[in-house]
Amino acid sequence: MRVKRGVTSHARHKKIKDQTKGMIKVRRSSIKKAREALLKAWSYQYRDRRNKKRDFRRLWITRIGNASKELGLSYSKFSAGLKKNHIDLDRKILAEFAATQPSIFKSILEEVKS
Repeated sequence: MRVKRGVTSHARHKKIKDQTKGMIKVRRSSIKKAREALLKAWSYQYRDRRNKKRDFRRLWITRIGNASKELGLSYSKFSAGLKKNHIDLDRKILAEFAATQPSIFKSILEEVKS
């Protein structure tokens, strides 16, 4: 008996086409190009999930540095003071205080200065 493989191929191709939602032209219509586009997209996703953490850390440090500079203390001295006074707040929270609640950030900075 002859085995026809159309059902399996169509199912695999349908799966690939579903994953190329949002892509245009040949990346969506051609299975070969769609597969290439997906491999590229997945590698970018993997890379950027790691880069995102880097980028946010840089953003938080910049925000904290600018806010502490306005109040007369460099970022490095501010972070050293936090460590010395056993204030365990992470950069994300400190950046949030610097941006939205300057009074709290100022009180933390005064504690570090003394």
